[in-house]
Amino acid sequence: MKFLSTRGGEKVTGARAIVQGLSANGGLFVPEKFPQITLEELKSMMFMDYPERATEILLKYLDEYDRKGLLSACRAAYGKFEGKDPAPLVRLDDGVYILELFHGPTCAFKDMALTVLPYLLRKGCDICGITENILVLVATSGDTGKAALEGFKNAEGIRIMVFYPNEGVSKMQKMQMSTQEGDNVNVVAVRGNFDDCQRAVKEIFSGEEYNALLKERGYLLSSANSINFGRLAPQIAYYFSAYLDLVTSHQIALGEEIDFTVPTGNFGNVLAGYYAKRMGLPIRRLHCASNLNKVIYDFLQTGVYDVRREFYKTTSPSMDILVSSNLERLLFEVSGRDTRLTAKRMAALKKDGHYEITPEELAAIRETFDGGFAGEAECVEAMYDVFVDVGYTMDTHTGCAMKVAVDWFEKNKKDETKMVIVSTANPYKFPQDVLYAVTGNDVKDSFKGIKRLHAATAMAVPKQLSALRDKTPRFTRVANADALFEEVLEFIK
Repeated sequence: MKFLSTRGGEKVTGARAIVQGLSANGGLFVPEKFPQITLEELKSMMFMDYPERATEILLKYLDEYDRKGLLSACRAAYGKFEGKDPAPLVRLDDGVYILELFHGPTCAFKDMALTVLPYLLRKGCDICGITENILVLVATSGDTGKAALEGFKNAEGIRIMVFYPNEGVSKMQKMQMSTQEGDNVNVVAVRGNFDDCQRAVKEIFSGEEYNALLKERGYLLSSANSINFGRLAPQIAYYFSAYLDLVTSHQIALGEEIDFTVPTGNFGNVLAGYYAKRMGLPIRRLHCASNLNKVIYDFLQTGVYDVRREFYKTTSPSMDILVSSNLERLLFEVSGRDTRLTAKRMAALKKDGHYEITPEELAAIRETFDGGFAGEAECVEAMYDVFVDVGYTMDTHTGCAMKVAVDWFEKNKKDETKMVIVSTANPYKFPQDVLYAVTGNDVKDSFKGIKRLHAATAMAVPKQLSALRDKTPRFTRVANADALFEEVLEFIK
């Protein structure tokens, strides 16, 4: 399987795409074709465990990697998760299910990919004959940073540096990153929002001078963000696993279509569902859930992507994003894989802050995607209603998704298609906001929030979060967005 750049000019192997992360011209790597999985193959995967299912999906794209090594890596990665199933499916109500993706080492869905990515990257270097050290740069809106740091800590031949918006993550997320252990890690807070972090990191990747200087010092750049196909590929697996769990629990028949509602920020999570659908998984629709930063919702309504708008800091900070990088991969597909047009649109977004697609392209997107959004009060109400009605506690991002799912059923009362809501984080990562939603009580201290949320819900507190109380921050550096490369050079000197 070869991989192409969405902006043209490159055709590489899967291993090279993962090691490189981003194409030289700033494009994202996509598979030259979508591998297919038949219903017979799905049937054969029904009674596999999660690592086996993930291995089957990954091998469809990464045929250079050997099955034995990949399965061993998946077993090691998902062995770090709580419980026997890394991605359990919980029945919430008739026809509505929650896919819990927060049982990993950092309590967020990013663990589903970032526990596997270090192996994919290290093995990819071996396959490509790369001997230089790898420098992984990460821009994070909260969860990716910690998951990447944890996944890559003390990895041989790899150093990792994470940038996050100083005032744009939750207190627990900041504590997780600033106290990170490992001899090869570094964390820098950035004055600005996530888009400022992401823009700066992309400029480093695409800057010839930056790359030449790093190469002089013995480093090659790679990414752990979802712009890297090695991040996206493992996420495809949990859509297949959720579907198979519905079949094996006799909730649906094999071949029956289902829907997913997905909290949407950088578009990688929901794009993985689209890739699963293109591979043959019986997905009918993908519902994109936004918060007040509803750039995706507006795009799905109008066909115009426009970041010239007010930026909101919300209680669902991992969705506080205006430039959704992975949308580029979808645009590439619906444009007929037109690399020139894709590059032109991305240039317009960078220069003018907006672009517009054709009515035909928008219609093609709407065949699978629709969207909704939740304001702050609406998110709180959705979380409260579910807690009161069925006793289930969810985080703020999942609360936004719940609001969008409820709106869908209210508009389509006769729709009997099963709905899976993708839950992206443990509620204790946002204890104060979740506590307020389910009890109306407000506390300023995160750890008091954890204590009171536990008293209200009896939900188990992850040890890795409660233990943060006794840790001293290692990383307190704050920098301007235009000075991040200087921070990189300081890190690797």
